[in-house]
Amino acid sequence: MPADTNPSGDIFGGWLMSQMDLAAGNMASRVSLGRCATVSVDTMQFLRPVKVGDEVTLYATLQRVGRTSLSIHIDVWARPRYSEKSEKVTDADFVFVALDDNGVPRPVFDES
Repeated sequence: MPADTNPSGDIFGGWLMSQMDLAAGNMASRVSLGRCATVSVDTMQFLRPVKVGDEVTLYATLQRVGRTSLSIHIDVWARPRYSEKSEKVTDADFVFVALDDNGVPRPVFDES
């Protein structure tokens, strides 16, 4: 939406990053069957601008599961409104930690 644009009229990078965090967090919670929090984001680079009206598609890939953490790679593609061709616009690696009800790290999988 226009409210999500930077001064150049392109989609603000922070909006795109928040969508990536939501996608990665959804996967982390589904895999760990509970609450997770973002710990870090690594290797993000913007390859091309996203324009208002572009269709944005995010793909999440589980890279690694540790005892309390999960690494998830997110690829983002954009398709201009009147085109059939999508282009990759960014990607990044997100690390999450599984949390218990008190916000303390917990095992991703039940260890009982």
